[in-house]
Amino acid sequence: MSLLQETEKLLAVMSRAEKAQLLQWVVRDLGDAFPGIESITGVCGGEPCIVRTRIPVWVLEQARRLGTSEADLLRCYSTLRAEDLANAWAYVRSHREEIEKQIHENEEA
Repeated sequence: MSLLQETEKLLAVMSRAEKAQLLQWVVRDLGDAFPGIESITGVCGGEPCIVRTRIPVWVLEQARRLGTSEADLLRCYSTLRAEDLANAWAYVRSHREEIEKQIHENEEA
């Protein structure tokens, strides 16, 4: 029996309150997920990148800090969409220290 099948059976016997608690746990667990951003070992050193591309989030953030507009970023990176930038900025807000570290490490290189 798969894990999902087991979960379905458990849901059938849970109270509404238990289901609500489970839902809160799932939402909290997924809250750290960022659609459109992926970190894959072996791709860009495992740094978070925009899906479908090899553009690290820190590169976009550094460009923004240096005054590059979103329109210019979209023009320079033809594979980027406005939605990708929104996802990147959300990721930066939630992972500020990680992005700062990546910018710093790449400035030294």
